[in-house]
Amino acid sequence: MVRPGQAVDRRPLSQRLADVFADDDLSVGPFPSTTELSSRFGVSRPTVSKALDKLESAGLLSEARQGKQRTVRALPTRTESLES
Repeated sequence: MVRPGQAVDRRPLSQRLADVFADDDLSVGPFPSTTELSSRFGVSRPTVSKALDKLESAGLLSEARQGKQRTVRALPTRTESLES
C-alpha cells in the first residue's frame, strides 16, 4: 500500500536490494535475512529470493543454503548493473 505523498520506487527489486549494501553500511559478512527483507520491502519471500539470486549471480552474495545466512562476498560499485 502506498500512502499519499509517498514516492514509489519502481526499480527492479534486485536494484533496490543492492541499495541495502550502502543504506545499512554493510561490509563483507552477514546479509539481512529473506524474511527481514520481505518485510522491509513489502514483497513476498519468494520474490526476495529471486532478487537475491541475481545478486548472487553477480558475485555480491554467497550461495543460498538451507539454515545458513547469506553473506556479502563483495560490495557493488556505482557502475555495476544488476539488470538481467
